[in-house]
Amino acid sequence: MPPTANAVFGARLPVAERYAEFLATAGVERGLLGPREGARLWERHLVNSAVLVELLPGTGDVIDVGSGAGLPGIPLAILRPELSVTLVEPMQRRTAFLEECVSLLELENVSVVRGRAEDLAGEIAADVVVARAVAPLDRLLRWTLPLVRPGGQVLAIKGAKVAEELTALGLSTEPGRQVPRRALRTLGVETVELVCVGDEIVDPPATVVRATRSGR
Repeated sequence: MPPTANAVFGARLPVAERYAEFLATAGVERGLLGPREGARLWERHLVNSAVLVELLPGTGDVIDVGSGAGLPGIPLAILRPELSVTLVEPMQRRTAFLEECVSLLELENVSVVRGRAEDLAGEIAADVVVARAVAPLDRLLRWTLPLVRPGGQVLAIKGAKVAEELTALGLSTEPGRQVPRRALRTLGVETVELVCVGDEIVDPPATVVRATRSGR
């Protein structure tokens, strides 16, 4: 466990440790994480997910789309018990894992929904939808924006291909807020922003695309 774990989770570190242990055992055994991920579990997965908390509101509803092993939703729920977090995952074996995990960690602010994001519009909605390593940005926004309340946001943790994905949508790769082209505005995107979080905690910091839905 790196020193950054304590810096991020603070008093909630014991809960995060139980989650890490469950990921390193049951998560690997059931194929939710690769066998080599155990050695970099904290920095690559838990801390990288947890720093997204900087962009979340103090209260409200959060949906984690394509939650998989619970990333980033479970670290965020651990850190913010005042948030209501819904983990959305289409695969039954993964939802079973998530339900076990929620029970083990006694996360009363977390629920698990089996389904695809694109099929759940009108059934669930949140102030913020988060996603990590789910799909290219154009497809992800089509799936997630219908789940975001007017004025809410999609927060997508992105990796090395973020510049390529932004360029494909006609967006700047420079950090800062920008008004998207018509194709995204038709989806309801009001602004798009590339931000870095955890820059004083993790190296490199996590890269996040923040898309704000129109308030109408």
